[in-house]
Amino acid sequence: MHPSTLPSHEQCEQARLARDARFDGLFFTAVRSTGIYCRPVCPAPPPRRDNVSYYPTAAAAAAAGYRPCLRCRPELSPDDASYMQDHTLHRALALLDEGILQDQPATALAEAMELSARQLQRLFVARLGATPAQLHATRRLLLAKQLLTETHLPVTEVALAAGFNSLRRFNDAFLAGCGMPPSALRKRHGAVPGGEPVLRLAYRPPLDFPAMLGFLRRRAIPGIERIDADSYQRVIVAGGRASLIRVSADPKRPELRLQLGTTDARAIPAIVAKVRRVFDLDADLATVHACLAHEPLLAQGIARRPGLRIPGGWDGFEVAARAVLGQQVSVAAATTLARRLVDRFGQVLPDMPDGLDRQFPTPEVLAEAPLESIGLPRTRAATLRAVALACAEGRLEFSRAQTLEQFVHQATALPGIGPWTAHYMALRALGMPDAFPAGDLVLQQVLGEGQRLGERATEARSQAWRPWRAYAVLHLWHLAAEPNKEPEQ
Repeated sequence: MHPSTLPSHEQCEQARLARDARFDGLFFTAVRSTGIYCRPVCPAPPPRRDNVSYYPTAAAAAAAGYRPCLRCRPELSPDDASYMQDHTLHRALALLDEGILQDQPATALAEAMELSARQLQRLFVARLGATPAQLHATRRLLLAKQLLTETHLPVTEVALAAGFNSLRRFNDAFLAGCGMPPSALRKRHGAVPGGEPVLRLAYRPPLDFPAMLGFLRRRAIPGIERIDADSYQRVIVAGGRASLIRVSADPKRPELRLQLGTTDARAIPAIVAKVRRVFDLDADLATVHACLAHEPLLAQGIARRPGLRIPGGWDGFEVAARAVLGQQVSVAAATTLARRLVDRFGQVLPDMPDGLDRQFPTPEVLAEAPLESIGLPRTRAATLRAVALACAEGRLEFSRAQTLEQFVHQATALPGIGPWTAHYMALRALGMPDAFPAGDLVLQQVLGEGQRLGERATEARSQAWRPWRAYAVLHLWHLAAEPNKEPEQ
């Protein structure tokens, strides 16, 4: 038991017996008589109370020797977003998502966090019930379980996707963790549909998927992204191979469906992590709304759009470049400039469908590019070149392990990048929940209810909404109904 991170024992009991979906991902039920751990929503007959133990994470249950349930499938459980409020833990988990432990020891994570290995391990065990290495191992095992269940990928590719370079090591680890070899699990679930692999990505409802698509559609980069009424499609390049992904909503379950093209299996964990970030799938909106609803304007926005989330961007530099292109112009004008930028300086990808056959130009290319030739004013061209050079040299990074303050400090050190643009980048590129561009004209007008509120007053008004100010931004932008009030980036 880990009472500091779990709901109370009675809450866990009630949620388990009621199969309450609100608690899915907030704890896991381990059954001593079977040696299996389950989600609170497991459809199996509930075990006796004296046979049950509760754990805060799947990794904690796995570390205690339990195997994942084959019926409720813990790999489909949404993450517990409450960890976002612990900045150190949130940053460490973000680095795990980025794959820091794939080829490095746990000490590398501690060094990146500027903590001792003992401090980091103590934090993880206290909050998550498992060490960083145990959490990483459980995550890759559950990904392998999902790929074996939902796709027809060969076992060798599943092993690569799960981070194993040796099929024998993968088989041994899977047998130890799941109680059966990979081939037995695949036989148990039978044949899966052919064609491109499709993965289920769960979230804790609500999610306003149409609103998310609408925001992303207005800011889509021609040649790279295509967004229609019910799906998001884009070109990705992983392991030197170009591919297409498509994301759509499952009409019956709180899940998105990720259709993977022909891609390097080793890139699958990173692709899944990016899709979850772009669509903000790990948010717990109940916690966000509890903080924001004290503000009448935000309560109004929540009532109108309870599933509004932070729309992310696929690549940090891509978002940063798009933000600079959008300075002082409309969204439509910025899209025109983005099209010209990709056409002039982006790489054409062979064997890709027309209209989705471009790769966004690299920082190294744009750092030396004559950007004025696409109609960009001289000062903004200089700003974009400065941003590109800073990214190429590592002075501007898009690692989610950094704090909001660190990122804003890095970005505003560059010519032409003020706090407004820096916070916009942090919101879209990094999904930082407390990003707040206080200089945004739309925010100032909506908060001033027709009269423009000053930047300092806007910043002061936002303090009560921490650490979820980015969600407030989205609600305030949507409350600005007039088209000309749409945020210009």
